[in-house]
Amino acid sequence: MLVEPAPAKLNLALHVRARRADGYHALETLFAFARDGDVVTLAPAERDSFTVTGPFAAVIGDDADNLIVRAVTAFRAVFGVDGRYAIMLDKRLPVASGIGGGSADAAATLRALARHHGVAGDDARLDAVARALGADVPACLLGRAALGTGRGDDLVPIAGLGDCPALLVNPLEKVSTAAVFARWDGVDRGAIGDGGTLALALAGRNDLQPAAEAIAPAVRDLLEALRQQGGVILARMSGSGATCFALFDDGAARDTAAAAIAARHPAWWQLATSVA
Repeated sequence: MLVEPAPAKLNLALHVRARRADGYHALETLFAFARDGDVVTLAPAERDSFTVTGPFAAVIGDDADNLIVRAVTAFRAVFGVDGRYAIMLDKRLPVASGIGGGSADAAATLRALARHHGVAGDDARLDAVARALGADVPACLLGRAALGTGRGDDLVPIAGLGDCPALLVNPLEKVSTAAVFARWDGVDRGAIGDGGTLALALAGRNDLQPAAEAIAPAVRDLLEALRQQGGVILARMSGSGATCFALFDDGAARDTAAAAIAARHPAWWQLATSVA
């Protein structure tokens, strides 16, 4: 049995530069990954099975057309294997929340399959499978801090944040990625630039945040709640929302903030973690 973590993906900055002719957008984004997230377990079996446990299991269900199942199908086709697998997903991250839950799950499945079949993690075919599954899957497959350009899947590794304490919060409002991108105002506000990862994040922005706030005003309230906490280095929305994150000076400040937000907004989901 193989166990693969599927950590939450964060966009420390997300710059939308242009609409592309292929329907995607030209992006520049700083990817980073939390220490916590979903967990995928894979074991050889006589027949395929897919089960979901965890706090958000009911949202996923045993869907035969989710990204994990598609990842298995694509891996078989590209690598010419015919194995059968029992896969279990411990779904701890909210769905459609801007932290790459489905993409991280697919990437973890690909890593587990690669380990099981002796495929090198840097095999170009594995990256090609990830790209075909979705724009965030290659970054989640890499699983470390990176600058993403193009659709976000042209990746250059960068320095991480060294286990910076972080708090992820979601008001549990689903925000459609397509709807948020459709409301982007089309203004190119400039490139990310050069420098250290944290400095670039601080100087950066999330160009999708205004659109997400218009669709889900709770995002604005959430960010305001995070920014009011002590010891905050940076508070920003991740991806197309609605999850927002705050980076903190130390773990004590993060934990104090988590308790304060939980007391005021008990229905909001949150995850106290660190960012590698």
